[in-house]
Amino acid sequence: MAGSYDDRDGKIWMDGALVDWREANVHVLTHAMHYASSVFEGERAYNGKIFKSRAHSERLHYSAGCLDFQIPWTVDEIEAAKQEVLHANGFTDAYVRAVAWRGVGEDMGVASKRNPVRLAIAAWEWGNYYGDAKMKGAKLDIAKWKRPSPETAPSHAKAAGLYMICTMSKHEAEAKGCSDAMMFDYRGYVAEATGANIFFVKDGEVHTPKPDCFLNGLTRQTVLGMLEERQIKIHERHIMPEELEGFEQCWLTGTAAEVTPVGQIGTYNFEVGSLTRDISDGYEKLVRA
Repeated sequence: MAGSYDDRDGKIWMDGALVDWREANVHVLTHAMHYASSVFEGERAYNGKIFKSRAHSERLHYSAGCLDFQIPWTVDEIEAAKQEVLHANGFTDAYVRAVAWRGVGEDMGVASKRNPVRLAIAAWEWGNYYGDAKMKGAKLDIAKWKRPSPETAPSHAKAAGLYMICTMSKHEAEAKGCSDAMMFDYRGYVAEATGANIFFVKDGEVHTPKPDCFLNGLTRQTVLGMLEERQIKIHERHIMPEELEGFEQCWLTGTAAEVTPVGQIGTYNFEVGSLTRDISDGYEKLVRA
C-alpha cells in the first residue's frame, strides 16, 4: 500500500463498523481539529498478533481520561475491533493506529461536554521508521523545543496536542539531513526523541532519562525488562546535556521505531556497539515469538 493516506483501498473501523478507507472522514468543525482533544495509540502487528495489544488499548483509555473524556467502547471491544481491521485488510505484519477524539456536536468552543467521543482504528503496512538507520545508526538533530512540565500539559498521556512541537522539531531536523531530533525537557535534562524514548551506554551500563515529564513508552518498558534479564545495570535518572560526550552507544525505542541505533546527536558520535545490536536483535525475536 502506498500513496496519500486518504486515497487507498481497504477498510477502517469507525464508531463500531468497518467503512471504506476513502469514506473514513470527519466534519471540518470536529472539536479535535480545533482544540487537539484527541488521543491515539501506535501499535505493530507481527505474524498476525499485535505486540502488547491490550496494554495499548488500556493506555488509550487512560490517555482519554487525562483529557477529561471517556471512550464509549471497552478495552475488549477495542481489542476485537483491531483484529477486525487486520482481518478485513488481509494484514499479518502492519502498523495499527487507534485514535479517539471529541467530535462535532452542540459545542463549538473550548468546552465540549455535549459533543460525542468518536473512535477509529486503521492499519497499514509500514517498514523501518528510520529507513536504513537500523544498520548504520540514525542521525539526530537537537531540538530547540522542550518537553513541557506536567503542570502545563498532561505529559503522561499519548495526546495529539503534545506532538505539535515534535512535528516542528522533526521538520527542522530533516531540513538538516537528520532522521529525527532529540529533545530536552523544561528543566534542560535530556528527554526523548520526537516520537521515541532514548537509551545510552557507558562502560557496559545503561543510562536512560527518567520519564517524569514525557511518555514512558511500552517499548521502553519492554527493553528495560530485556536489560534486566541480561543483568545489565540500568540507571533511570536525569541526564545533563554535557554528559552526551561521555556515552559510547545510543538507541531509540518506540512502536514505530522499534529499537533503532543512533550514530550521531548534534556533534556527538556513538558507535553501533554489541549491546545495541543485541537489544535490537533480541527485540525483533521477542515481538515475533
